[in-house]
Amino acid sequence: MGPITLAADAKSSSVASLDARERTMRNSQLERRQSFASVNMGEEKPFDFIRTFFVDFAEGVIAGGTAGVVVETALYPIDTIKTRLQAAHGGAKINLKGLYSGLAGNLAGVLPASAVFVGVYEPAKQKLLKMFPENLSAAAHFTAGAIGGIAASLIRVPTEVVKQRMQTGQFTSAPDAVRLIVSKEGFKGLYAGYGSFLLRDLPFDAIQFCIYEQLRIGYKAAAKRDLNDPENALIGAFAGVLTGAITTPLDVIKTRLMIQGSANQYKGVFDCVQTIVREEGPPALLKGIGPRVLWIGIGGSIFFGVLESTKRSLAQRRPTPHQNSNTKQD
Repeated sequence: MGPITLAADAKSSSVASLDARERTMRNSQLERRQSFASVNMGEEKPFDFIRTFFVDFAEGVIAGGTAGVVVETALYPIDTIKTRLQAAHGGAKINLKGLYSGLAGNLAGVLPASAVFVGVYEPAKQKLLKMFPENLSAAAHFTAGAIGGIAASLIRVPTEVVKQRMQTGQFTSAPDAVRLIVSKEGFKGLYAGYGSFLLRDLPFDAIQFCIYEQLRIGYKAAAKRDLNDPENALIGAFAGVLTGAITTPLDVIKTRLMIQGSANQYKGVFDCVQTIVREEGPPALLKGIGPRVLWIGIGGSIFFGVLESTKRSLAQRRPTPHQNSNTKQD
């Protein structure tokens, strides 16, 4: 029996060695696949992806809506002054009364718009970060910001049109503004300046969130810890100031197109730029840059501070996998 046993042991050892080599090869192949981001859903269970998407979306909606309302309420007067400065032709003086004109109607649009933006941005960011190599995380953040901006623009544009016409004294209430705009200009009147809005807001959203996220990554790497709320707020303020200054000319164009109403003073974006430069000079494209930078800088500080605080609070309330497994066992 001795030789038979020995042969069996040798065979068993050979099989075990073969299995070990196969496992090593499979692990090596798996590591190579994981080193490159893949868009193939086969690597991720569809149910897990859907569940993660909706969790991220729901938390983003809550966090974004909260941050948007806080910022808009606190800084609305500065935004009103900025709008009136941009709307004034030549050296006309602006009216400083009624700085909260249109706030209630604007909040009705800001809440869902901010909620939709962050609700779309967060899951898009997570998915893109998995698809892009680590050294291209800035591209993921930039793209996610643009995607969020497109989704939110369907709500933002009508809200912005109504708000700015109320800020410039054309209407006294949001319902009247909507009714009269639709009756005189049609439904498309609520989307006046949509192209210029995208021209301003898509770069703005993409640049601001890209700068903010990249600064957070660098700061966390240097500090070797998570950031606290004041630090998030400071980074948000810097990102807001820089992005606000860069996009001021786009904001001036957007404002002029949105408030012109049925007069159709400008035929489009390029005609608007040419008319402003010809009649008022190139500096007119920077009108309102002071209030805009101040507003967006402070707004960025409040928005990102509230956003990160709300996201952290929601994440702490999220059930852990261990808790979910216990629930299923019960």
